[in-house]
Amino acid sequence: MNGGPSGFNNAPITRAFVIACCLFTIFFGIQGRSHKLGLSYQDILKKFQLWKLIVSVFAFSSTPELMFGAYLLYYFRVFERQIGSNKYSVFITFSIVVSSLLQLCAQAFLNDPALSLLTSGPYGLIFSSFVPFFFDIPVSTRFRVSSLSFSDKSFVYLAGLQLLLSSWKRSLIPGLCGIIAGSLYRSNVLRIRRLKFPGFIASFFSSLSFPSVGGVSPAPPARNAPSFVARQAEGNYHAPVSSGLEPPEDSISTLVSMGFDRNSARQALVHARNDVNVATNILLESQAH
Repeated sequence: MNGGPSGFNNAPITRAFVIACCLFTIFFGIQGRSHKLGLSYQDILKKFQLWKLIVSVFAFSSTPELMFGAYLLYYFRVFERQIGSNKYSVFITFSIVVSSLLQLCAQAFLNDPALSLLTSGPYGLIFSSFVPFFFDIPVSTRFRVSSLSFSDKSFVYLAGLQLLLSSWKRSLIPGLCGIIAGSLYRSNVLRIRRLKFPGFIASFFSSLSFPSVGGVSPAPPARNAPSFVARQAEGNYHAPVSSGLEPPEDSISTLVSMGFDRNSARQALVHARNDVNVATNILLESQAH
């Protein structure tokens, strides 16, 4: 499944977050302290070890969890491109804060010794992202394996399931709390979706240089013209001006049902080589600018 342009183009916040997760996980893994970094009701609210609250957001408990988690964070960079870095920063903050509070409440309410230390890592953000992934990302291809039906979204769900069950109840609780946080954000509780952080935050992360992890493409000057769609496709997706394939009617209808103009939807599909997800990103980025 295609998440848009390769690398972290137009996703500086996600880039910084993924790098922070890798560095924190490696650092505490070398020290042999990864298993002690999970969220704990006793440590946070009774011992006031607030540093663990911050560290538990970035450091995964193991290398396999880091691999699956980093892959999902990297894929979900598509949402930063859709809503912009300033709004996506609000989504990150809301997801982490709400899911962390829910985790602490679950620990206090369940009073289960097995849950005295939840697994660490940005589970709240990752599983919050599954909510817009489920509702907003269309299926572009379907296939069958024996008698089972799959879509191109299935691989993302399988990676999420692996991460959700990686430490059984210790990872299940953070994942479920993340889904609840994502649902609250989508329902626009307290009109949270209207908020955005100041522009200098995204500019700061955009100015950071991280070799070999992708840059941030400059914003194109045009706004809502069909030619802008073409430039988006040429600049970010490296597709030819004409693919020679007429877009399928059902693909055009899918984009039109999402509120896009029919002619713009057709042009985006042509430049995206009839990939609905890439075409969606092209159209959303054209509206964002």
